[in-house]
Amino acid sequence: MKHILLVFIGGGFGSVLRFIIGKYLNNIETGIPFGTFVANVLGSLFIGMVLGLALKNNTLSQSQVFLLASGFCGGFTTFSTFAYENFVFLKSGDMTSFAVYTLSSFILGFLAVFLGLYLVK
Repeated sequence: MKHILLVFIGGGFGSVLRFIIGKYLNNIETGIPFGTFVANVLGSLFIGMVLGLALKNNTLSQSQVFLLASGFCGGFTTFSTFAYENFVFLKSGDMTSFAVYTLSSFILGFLAVFLGLYLVK
């Protein structure tokens, strides 16, 4: 029950922060979802750091990992919004934005995880 509560609390904070970032960075005029992109890349960096610390001499407790990785990062990053935004690009016929957004999200997301792991090494 304790782990469920930690994931719940972390997820709430992550979701609220993602909402705030999206509110200020998503561009309604152009339809470019900078907020989602920034949240997903930063979340990838953060989870790399959290899990890197967890693996490094047990620097973080299991409870801290549940709060930060499963909870906060799970609430902060969003695959469902990413998928919907790509659907919107495809529906409007904007193949360039679809390709750039999808590829840059995957590439930078993976690189951010690796960078996070490297930074705490």
